[in-house]
Amino acid sequence: MNEYQGKALLSDPMLNKSTAFTREEREKYGLRGLLPYGVSDIEMQKHRVLANMRRKSDDIEKYIFLNALQERNNRLFHRTVIDHIEELLPIIYTPTVGEACRRFAHIFRQSRGLYITPEDRGEICQVLDNWNGEEVKVIIVTDGERILGLGDLGANGMGIPIGKATLYAACGGIYPEHCLPVMLDVGTDTDELRIDSLYLGWPHRRLRGESYLALVDELVEALQQKFPLALIQFEDFAGRNAFTLLRRYRDRARFFNDDIQGTAAVALAGVYAACRITGKSFNDVKILFLGAGGAAAGIATLMASAFMSNGLSREQALRRLWLVDINGLVTTQRDALDEWLAPFAQSEEPLDLLQAVRALQPDAIIGATGVAGAFSEDVVRQMAAITERPIIFALSNPTSQSECTAEQAYDWSSGQAIFASGSPFGPVRVGSKTLFPGQANNAYIFPGIGLGVSVSAARRVPDSMFLAAARALADCVSDDQLESGTLFPPLTEIRTVSTAIASAVYNVAIAEGLAEASVNGDITKLISQAMYDPRY
Repeated sequence: MNEYQGKALLSDPMLNKSTAFTREEREKYGLRGLLPYGVSDIEMQKHRVLANMRRKSDDIEKYIFLNALQERNNRLFHRTVIDHIEELLPIIYTPTVGEACRRFAHIFRQSRGLYITPEDRGEICQVLDNWNGEEVKVIIVTDGERILGLGDLGANGMGIPIGKATLYAACGGIYPEHCLPVMLDVGTDTDELRIDSLYLGWPHRRLRGESYLALVDELVEALQQKFPLALIQFEDFAGRNAFTLLRRYRDRARFFNDDIQGTAAVALAGVYAACRITGKSFNDVKILFLGAGGAAAGIATLMASAFMSNGLSREQALRRLWLVDINGLVTTQRDALDEWLAPFAQSEEPLDLLQAVRALQPDAIIGATGVAGAFSEDVVRQMAAITERPIIFALSNPTSQSECTAEQAYDWSSGQAIFASGSPFGPVRVGSKTLFPGQANNAYIFPGIGLGVSVSAARRVPDSMFLAAARALADCVSDDQLESGTLFPPLTEIRTVSTAIASAVYNVAIAEGLAEASVNGDITKLISQAMYDPRY
């Protein structure tokens, strides 16, 4: 701290302790008179933060308040989030982050991360040089075209990488200064944003085609050149671009797409856990997806890999997975199927969702549509009629876009549904029992993936890492937790979960010869000890 004195020290969010500076420190760093007389430890500061935040009745105001705290005292912010994760995760991320992205330009206070536009073409490396942070280990990139279930929000989508960076630190123990949010601002096709006088993005329609791909190529190459050991995570790209870019970079960079692979891993973990409730072998489970975009196809792809790793042939695996979209069941009769959907096309008639449930009799339905209420009462009742414990995952975010609510799933299934959602739902009373629906939140997966890749310096991020992460997450769920209705550990255990996932990822990297770093000793213990633990 000796480089900083007085107001400069109080203005640095990474070093500022505010009222926690001791009398000795105030004398040493020229802070006498710049702070009130009283000295508060971090526990008292947390108490003050929470009391102030809880007085705000609007979640967006709470979001703004917490962001302001982060901008002035980074350690206090992360300490508060870590110690009160169940209360604060819905504020700093889903569902509140969706509304925060809608209003991003209107509530903007201070810039975080980097913004790249088509006007930076040919000079992206120079733009990255303006990032004066320390070593970067994780980079989160979005182009804002498919923000949660809200659609094209353009540069307003920067709220997502900022939120993910916070979760990498709070849930995965990556130091916050090692996380870089990036907005690839290539315009927006949402007219109301472009005509909004407060909108901060590149005010043009979206860049498309070869020009778009060339810009993304330059960005990825520049990121690798500037930050050669960093993991690159793509987030909330539209389905077609998401798959195209995943195929383009997965074999030449430390790269993954959270919407495709992270969502898939958390959903797979949920199905693994659900099988402990139903008593049915995973290999015998039949799954019907509502939605055929990036998330649904990504989940189906990873589940096919999981089936095959359990001994099924590729043909047997694919026959246990069906997808339904707005045009009905995805079948071989369709023309020009996207490459990622083609393997799941079946020979059946193009049934709608209810018809498909009746005809195919799945054990699980998984929604990834962004369409509120897409799981109707008839669909849920039909699921309950064909299987004693129907598995119902309504994964769309935010809560307002969920395919059904927890209460609806339990009510329409007479309390028999095994339910999980993308955004949180509160406890539901079912008869004499209170159930606590699980949240299939990607925060259970991606922080541990990032931590494991960082520790191992894995050159690539193959699907085998996500299979290992899903199994590690499912293994963290206790029988008592399953009995209470949840398929996932409590968020209070998320750093322990991330440590377990990071260890599993590290072991995959070693086993597959992808690791450029190795650790001697108990890897789980060493990872845990190396995690960011904000204190003064």
